[in-house]
Amino acid sequence: MTTSWVSECKDLSNTDLVHIAKLAEQAERYDDMAAAMKRYTEASGNLGNEERNLLSVAYKNVVGARRSAWRVISGSETKAANDHVKSQIAEEYRIKIEKELNAICDQVLETNDESKVFFLKMQGDYNRYLAEVASDKTRAEVVQRSLDAYTKATEAANKLPTTHPIRLGLALNFSVFYYEIQNNSPQACQLAKCAFDSAIAELDQLQDDSYKDSTLIMQLLRDNLTCYGVNYSGVSMENRVPQFTDVRIPQNDQAHDLFS
Repeated sequence: MTTSWVSECKDLSNTDLVHIAKLAEQAERYDDMAAAMKRYTEASGNLGNEERNLLSVAYKNVVGARRSAWRVISGSETKAANDHVKSQIAEEYRIKIEKELNAICDQVLETNDESKVFFLKMQGDYNRYLAEVASDKTRAEVVQRSLDAYTKATEAANKLPTTHPIRLGLALNFSVFYYEIQNNSPQACQLAKCAFDSAIAELDQLQDDSYKDSTLIMQLLRDNLTCYGVNYSGVSMENRVPQFTDVRIPQNDQAHDLFS
């Protein structure tokens, strides 16, 4: 991530930083948004719901752009395997993107070490993103860090309602970790199915202010179960889950997470 002007500005209050983050989001300048929220977190250390959401959105977009770029360049590198010059250029570009991705993920992991579900989930997520591009030498360590964070987050999340969007989002991403990183489809299915079934049973008690978020994640859980090979045609979400244009159906066995 390039150095943001936010990092160089002095005498910015926490209110200023939140305002900058919101402006940067509107302008789709997510590097600046992330820099503002990183600085806010370092100064405050205590985030409310609004600040947590701003932090999450900022890094989601900053990392998401690099993850997409990595996949494109990695594909180009494979296609150019028989052309040494093109293959080398693609390899160097891929390595550059990997370094950016590593730096950004490390930045998040250093900033967010509070023992709350939100931050533990983020630790699991960002170590999972590192695992996608890690070398054989470092991958096992990164995968273990991700597993440890997700496990601790799951233990903490047991205190939340089964329909809570943070708890559901954790289950969604943890199941993707098992499916895509550890190639453990049975565990991915068990985790996603348990979260989905538990939430369905309590859906009538879902609060209005979190209904949209929770039911969207439940839809993604159900889609992932189909991707994992589980037939969930008997469970109807019609008239319960609103239809969202940004929900993408998994393709090529790629599962949804809250980043997709």
